[in-house]
Amino acid sequence: MEPLGDRSVHEVDEESHVIPVIDTRKSQTVQLAEQVSCFGGSQATYREMLRNIICRNMKTVVFSNKLNLLVPFGPLAILVEKLTGHHGWVFTLSLLGIMPLAERLGYTTEQLAFYTGDTVGGLLNATFGNATELIISIYALKSGMLRVVQLSLLGSILSNMLLVLGCAFFSGGIVFRKKEQVFNKATAVVNSGLLLMAVMGLLFPAVLHYTHTEVHFGKSELALSRFSSCIMLVAYAAYLFFQLKSQKNLYLPLIEAESQQGNSLDDNGSPEITKWESLIWLSVLTAWISILSEYLVGAIEGASAAWEMPVAFISVILLPIVGNAAEHASAIMFAMKDKLDISLGVAIGSSTQISMFGIPFCVVIGWIMGRPMDLNFQLFETATLFITVIVVAFLLQEGTSNYFKGLMLILCYLIVAASFFVHVDSSSVGPTLPSRY
Repeated sequence: MEPLGDRSVHEVDEESHVIPVIDTRKSQTVQLAEQVSCFGGSQATYREMLRNIICRNMKTVVFSNKLNLLVPFGPLAILVEKLTGHHGWVFTLSLLGIMPLAERLGYTTEQLAFYTGDTVGGLLNATFGNATELIISIYALKSGMLRVVQLSLLGSILSNMLLVLGCAFFSGGIVFRKKEQVFNKATAVVNSGLLLMAVMGLLFPAVLHYTHTEVHFGKSELALSRFSSCIMLVAYAAYLFFQLKSQKNLYLPLIEAESQQGNSLDDNGSPEITKWESLIWLSVLTAWISILSEYLVGAIEGASAAWEMPVAFISVILLPIVGNAAEHASAIMFAMKDKLDISLGVAIGSSTQISMFGIPFCVVIGWIMGRPMDLNFQLFETATLFITVIVVAFLLQEGTSNYFKGLMLILCYLIVAASFFVHVDSSSVGPTLPSRY
């Protein structure tokens, strides 16, 4: 009978572990719903429950993060635009107003991923992980500012690969000075391969244009860009399937990075808001980012003139810092906890999303909108991306990290920023389309 006694204890122990975290740690919304059903569900009780849900949501989503102190700058940007029309201030205030919204968008996506599982959660993060950059790009496409689209997406890749990853390596290396941090080389190699494939997609249209070897000038370049974009989207879809299904065990750190990118979970990893609350907040945040993005894009040229700063520098350096603010914080935090695989997933994974999903997606959307958006990012920009991918790939090939590698990446980003500050973009960046079309 002793073995049976032991077995029953183990069964009880296992059953206690099988119970999902969501069931054992019910959200306050579910508890309120149960209370209403117990009291008969009177109208006054429903109103009280609704008021409690709204207050709790505001406390959880809005007042739980100090970065949300910047939210009032969004309405202030709209007010300044209506009263003064000073584009420099409108651009600055819009940047500050979008920053906390981008972070909260990542948070609500992460909360929704609790209820969808790894596969759908991965797709959600692929779609909304860089939603701020994509929304800004779509508004720029709508305004015919094709170069702003290209440069802002390029800047997002450079920022993630050099600045975000560099800060993560540097911070982790400072905290763990007495040992060398390690990460999964396999995931780094696959992501480096995808980034090189993206460089190939951007390089060929640029070479075709500058060597004047097109069969039909302008048209062949655009057709190649659209074909390559479709191929890149197929490759990224295959990568998601490979990551989330075929080689799931290999990519567990990267999946964990996608689920934790919101950087707001509690210690037990349980959701803080319900599925429908997540969907509502996702809609509200996306709509508010869309509104501010319209003002942001409309003020870019005016801000460039007011600050006497190249549009290329604003698009490549300033705009991506807003969308990557949350990723900066989460990548550094995980590196300082010696979870370098997650930091790598946040930084390199985001670069892969933009290069293999964001850029081709904008080309296809431009195709639908009748805008000749292509993959010719011009010679200077394409060379910058190519060299950046090569440098990062070399630093990742050993599967180890230290503060010196992080410092190298940060210094490389400063060189890139200085280069774009003195770079004059020969292409038109205004509402009119480039002359070569």
